Amino acid sequence: MAIVTAGIDLAKNVFAIHGVDEAGKAMLVKPKVSRDQLMPLIAQLPLA
Repeated sequence: MAIVTAGIDLAKNVFAIHGVDEAGKAMLVKPKVSRDQLMPLIAQLPLA
């Protein structure tokens, strides 16, 4: 299943990303994403 909802915990230097499918199952969990890694990570996610 595809990620239908994604959340980003915004912080100064490190972000947390969490994505779930239609059933609410975690499909993407990244507790530590640096500022320079955030945009490439979001860009590579498949479109729903």
